[in-house]
Amino acid sequence: MNPTLPISCPSIQATPHDPDKRLWLIATGVAGGAAALATAVPFVSTFAPSERARAAGGPVQVDIADIPPGGAKTVEWRGKPVWVVRRTPDMLAALEGHDAELADPASAQDQQPAYARNPARAIRPEVFVAIGICTHLGCSPTDVPKGTANPSLPADWPGGFFCPCHGSTFDGAGRVYKNKPAPTNLEIPPHRYAGETQILIGDDAAA
Repeated sequence: MNPTLPISCPSIQATPHDPDKRLWLIATGVAGGAAALATAVPFVSTFAPSERARAAGGPVQVDIADIPPGGAKTVEWRGKPVWVVRRTPDMLAALEGHDAELADPASAQDQQPAYARNPARAIRPEVFVAIGICTHLGCSPTDVPKGTANPSLPADWPGGFFCPCHGSTFDGAGRVYKNKPAPTNLEIPPHRYAGETQILIGDDAAA
């Protein structure tokens, strides 16, 4: 290449002001911004807590009027199953006489509110409220009444709860038996009576 020759390049022509073109560009920009906003709103809304999430930490009201003696109802509170059991006189009697077999018969460990630190672990002895999650690895125990044939349970089983995952056993008040994988009794959630047949789980201000 001859260094004396100038390097040519296309000339840049000044574009005269075009009002129509300017209006079209503004309109296009506004439309694009609106489209971007329309796309962003649903995305941002996913960060807002849902109604269920807002209520997740609040109390759950349970009507116990339809629970027959010996029956139970399970409700959800904070994503956990909560048992509400209406105990019979026989079920209450079965809570006695086996303290020596339990790891924490007096509920000394902090697995319940103070008002549930009693042999029945309840406000009213006949109504048992507990979180139905084994304290070992979070499995769900099952209700095993007295007299049920189960080779994993002793012949004199008084009734209670059995975790089939790893063999932990709890009596009818959720107290764990000795030498079991579960380290503590079942947890009792905060709760109170809002009426003769209404329980508020997650609220114990007036308990």
